[in-house]
Amino acid sequence: MEYSFYDFLKLLGSLALFLYGMKIMSEGLQKFAGDRLRKILTAMTTNRVTGVLTGVLITALIQSSSATTVMVVSFVNAGLLTLSQSIGVIMGANIGTTVTAWIISALGFKVDIAAFALPLLAFGIPLLFSQKSHRKSIGEFIFGFSFLFMGLSMLQSNAPDLKANPEMLAFVQSYTDMGYLSILLFVFIGTILTMVVQASAATMAITLIMCANGWISFELGAALVLGENIGTTITANLAALTGNTQARRAALAHLVFNVFGVIWVLCLFSPFTSGVSWFVENVMGTKDPAVAVSFKLSAFHTCFNICNVLILIWFVKLIERTVCAIIPQKEVDEEYRLRFISGGMLSTAELSILQAHKEIHLFSERTHRMFNMVQDLLHTDKDDDFNKLFSRIEKYENISDNMELEIANYLNQVSEGRLSSESKLQIRAMLREVTEIESIGDSCYNLARTINRKRQTNQDFTEKQYDHIHFMMKLTDDALAQMIVVVERSEHQSIDVNKSFNIENEMNNYRNQLKNQNILDVNNKEYDYQMGVYYMDIIAECEKLGDYVVNVVEASSDIKEKKAS
Repeated sequence: MEYSFYDFLKLLGSLALFLYGMKIMSEGLQKFAGDRLRKILTAMTTNRVTGVLTGVLITALIQSSSATTVMVVSFVNAGLLTLSQSIGVIMGANIGTTVTAWIISALGFKVDIAAFALPLLAFGIPLLFSQKSHRKSIGEFIFGFSFLFMGLSMLQSNAPDLKANPEMLAFVQSYTDMGYLSILLFVFIGTILTMVVQASAATMAITLIMCANGWISFELGAALVLGENIGTTITANLAALTGNTQARRAALAHLVFNVFGVIWVLCLFSPFTSGVSWFVENVMGTKDPAVAVSFKLSAFHTCFNICNVLILIWFVKLIERTVCAIIPQKEVDEEYRLRFISGGMLSTAELSILQAHKEIHLFSERTHRMFNMVQDLLHTDKDDDFNKLFSRIEKYENISDNMELEIANYLNQVSEGRLSSESKLQIRAMLREVTEIESIGDSCYNLARTINRKRQTNQDFTEKQYDHIHFMMKLTDDALAQMIVVVERSEHQSIDVNKSFNIENEMNNYRNQLKNQNILDVNNKEYDYQMGVYYMDIIAECEKLGDYVVNVVEASSDIKEKKAS
């Protein structure tokens, strides 16, 4: 029997269905547990042991170590996890990813799960079209699970019958009898294959099928598994390329961890594989050769990662120092660049929202800093110092415009993904926040320009005018500080928005009072009309800035109220 090009396409199609199933299943679970994942990662990484357990839990849940490590790298980029915390989670992710192989071994080779795939789809379809986002996510998970095992079944059935056609395996056979060199070669093949496919689960499935069909021995299958562990680190390293220094270090730590593990296992390869074989044959008592070899590979994968974690968990600080030495901190001012979303989107749209939230919080802090510069500008006497500070405020205004544009573009990108209805509302509110914060930046710049115009007249405000401006600016400063508190707080914390509204009312009343007083003061010749105009421009602009602050608070608190309800 000849293996035609059409048969080869069917094999690739089966692999595509397997990968797509894995992707849909992982995304469904991530969307279902979106917020919970964030909370688990940030709350359960207090020490290296809990970090490892967290990594195991999340990766076993979402069935993708790549998704976990990319998520961790992004969290490090966002400053939510320290480097040492991230190393613990990455170690755990390596153990968690071995669950996939056990599921495939237990169900894919013992039970014809593909026979149940179509009935499962019948259960999944009503959930998929449900209006409730969590039901829809469960429906996606069921579809992904069904596609995964349908793809696995098709991979097995569409694979060439190599026993009937031994000449097809001749090129592989020529590389299997080179002793230790063959093992090293298959480690390399496993690395390259996983780098290309970017899914260690898919490469693992292929390895299981190759061993179950007798194409390669268990030992060579184990070598492929070692290669897969190195290849899977590439995804996180690619994700970290555009991230900050800490993110790149976290990704490199994953590579260092896996490469070290592969090196020591290669040194003890024969006793390690023999021990695993003995365990499966004698302790688990598996008789069927095809099933036994798949269990051996799964056990090898799990033992390798558990042993590696048990050895390296005591050297987290050393790994941290090593990656810090390889990737030193750049001596650059990161003041004027996006800090949290520069690494691109996370593995799912749901998880990307947190990055945007952190960036918005940073944006609000920068506008507050900009307002403090305006306050300093009011009392800067020397020409050089004044011009430098004014140029800095002008620069901040340009940064503010760019930040608004980039965050908005990022949120629009995220909104194109598969989102729950709650997340869509959240993005809408966040876009409003960004617009209003940029308006605060514009108001700060307008204040600086008014102060500059006043300075060119060679006249100055009276002491009473300065007192009124100081009080108004203090109210504005309080409003901005309260806004940052509201933006920063997480959804489970109660928010007192009344504080912001009270400050805004006070600013309105004070502006109206000063407006009437200004007319009287000009008439009484306490200062000329032009100084009265500059004076009221500053007061009115501060009040307008307060309105923008209230708009941000309303948008931000609306998000949290919806989440809490």
